[in-house]
Amino acid sequence: MSEKPIEDNGKAFLVLLLPLSFLIIFLVTTWRFLLALILLVIGFKVWQEYQWQQWTHRVNPIFHQLVRENQGRLTPMDLAMRGNFPGTTAKRYLDSKASEFGASIVNSEDAGQSYYFITASILGNILDSSEPVKELATQAVTKTARSSQTLAQPSLLAPPPTPQEEPETESPPQPTHDSATRSLEKQLIFGSLIQSELAKRLNVYSSTVYKRRNDPEFPDWSRSKDPDGIAWSYSEKTKEFFPVEEQG
Repeated sequence: MSEKPIEDNGKAFLVLLLPLSFLIIFLVTTWRFLLALILLVIGFKVWQEYQWQQWTHRVNPIFHQLVRENQGRLTPMDLAMRGNFPGTTAKRYLDSKASEFGASIVNSEDAGQSYYFITASILGNILDSSEPVKELATQAVTKTARSSQTLAQPSLLAPPPTPQEEPETESPPQPTHDSATRSLEKQLIFGSLIQSELAKRLNVYSSTVYKRRNDPEFPDWSRSKDPDGIAWSYSEKTKEFFPVEEQG
């Protein structure tokens, strides 16, 4: 009765031993070819990475020029058209640059996928004409409060000060319609306004103009903000703003 389990175990061991022995024989006889194949695959990958790095070095000047021209906003189509290479390659390049510089990727139905690269000069153009916080009134109130506290402390030797009338704070004069018209004529010497000039004219932040400039409703929105009711449009080619209607 004990011989049958031993025989079954021996057959199971042989079943496992035969494939293992064939595998060992195969590796012993073909290890040189397998090693050569592995080295060939690794070398091919390294060569592809080297070719990609060399290609990116040639494309970098085009990328930097487009960033300056488009104020940091790029699409794969822009890069592919300028560099004359496939769109998949342009998208791979922009993905690598977005990961390198921490750019923002925005998906829209109209423009597709857009990459936003923010440089110091672009950020300065956005914020150069941002309206400063008006602290004049706060400073005047603070100075008046400090003066009142100083006058409220009586001196032991001097008689109490006589109350003095506080000077009335005059509000700065508002620009008249004629001065605004003359200012517009001076600004439109070249027939257009830059972003910071238009932001000052519309009395909004420069970043607000930057965000709304490509909206279809931008002319109507700018007309509602303009002191003369002028509608403005943005030109992607010149990066400037032009009046939609000529003023007489």
